Amino acid sequence: MSKRNSQRSQTAGAETFDVQVKGFLEMLPTMGYTPSTRHGKRWLVMRFVRWAQGVGFEVADLDEVCASTFLVSRGGEPRKMERATLQQFVDYLRTIGVVPPRTASEPSAAEVMLLRYSEHLRNDRGLCDRSVEVYTPLVRSFLEAQQLPEDLPSLDASAVRAYLVDRSRNRSGSFVKLLAASLRSFLRFLFFDGVTDIDLSKAVPPIRQWRLANVPSFLTPEEIEQVLAATDRSTKSGCRAYAMLLLLARLGLRPGEVATLGLDDLRWDVGEIVVRGKGRLNVPLPLLDDVGEALELYLLEVRGKSSSRRVFLRLCAPHVGLSGPTAVCLVARQALQRAGVMPAGRVGAHIFRHSLATRMLGHGAALGEIAQVLRHRTIETTQLYAKVDFESLSGVALPWPSTEVHQ
Repeated sequence: MSKRNSQRSQTAGAETFDVQVKGFLEMLPTMGYTPSTRHGKRWLVMRFVRWAQGVGFEVADLDEVCASTFLVSRGGEPRKMERATLQQFVDYLRTIGVVPPRTASEPSAAEVMLLRYSEHLRNDRGLCDRSVEVYTPLVRSFLEAQQLPEDLPSLDASAVRAYLVDRSRNRSGSFVKLLAASLRSFLRFLFFDGVTDIDLSKAVPPIRQWRLANVPSFLTPEEIEQVLAATDRSTKSGCRAYAMLLLLARLGLRPGEVATLGLDDLRWDVGEIVVRGKGRLNVPLPLLDDVGEALELYLLEVRGKSSSRRVFLRLCAPHVGLSGPTAVCLVARQALQRAGVMPAGRVGAHIFRHSLATRMLGHGAALGEIAQVLRHRTIETTQLYAKVDFESLSGVALPWPSTEVHQ
């Protein structure tokens, strides 16, 4: 190749790199990044592609390995932001077809088994994605500890009980109960799927935890208003938090239901909001005036444009849907702390749901009506709130035995 042709090839290659970088940078404003953040990403990506050109890489070579090599070549410990930016750039190149997709490695036997179990939960048991996400990590740990399915012949009742006892040390009753439920579900699946000859789910002992032992924490109507009043709606975070809190307090939504609420679930024309709850149940609820006004203000003034169809987005770029119920619980706890209203014990977003049920009970609502509003599948779940009706309970309470000894 002549010197002139070589220079033309290098120029064409540089132009190709520049075109891809330009397209990536044009995408960043749509994701909500500020000018200063975009400047930092541009600076890093430009140095990455110039380094790749100098080494002799083509655009199609810009994958995760190439990005890691570049970061290591700079010396020092790469920052989390740098890794995230280059991964974002590689993902963009992969999306537009410039970089080949990742070669999918052959899944292990354990991964195949876990995938079949997840599909069983969704398709056969009808569990929602959130429930599957709760069960699968616990089952994955069990597979790794028991080295399944390779050591399947050694799995017996004693091994199951030993694992449960070992993982239950220094853990809360709620965790142990969840662990037992996940093991029981997975072992029952193995039997139904023909993997095991006997149903080992019976080897998991019942975990004693009294459902009605404690009185649920709740807030008075005055405390609810205090929390709402302490939320500064003039800020972006406060406007978003206020809309979330009203959904929790007025409609009794679960934190996961708030996080997954979609734009299509808001039926403004008929004044309804569709709640996609547990068990894949879609229940329409009335869109109350104050809830609708708070949502309207957030959507028009704060949310901004996004490709996500979720109602509530992250405040920091990229502006995508919330990570899950934990984000809503964090907003609720911060609101309670800001208002100086923090009941004793473990308090989260569910306290607003408990408070709604308690308020309805105080106004004479029957347990069946409360169950319908809270979308409980069984009345037994709602019976917990009967314990907070202290006035009615006092009428059926027996007198305390006298300490006097009767002759």
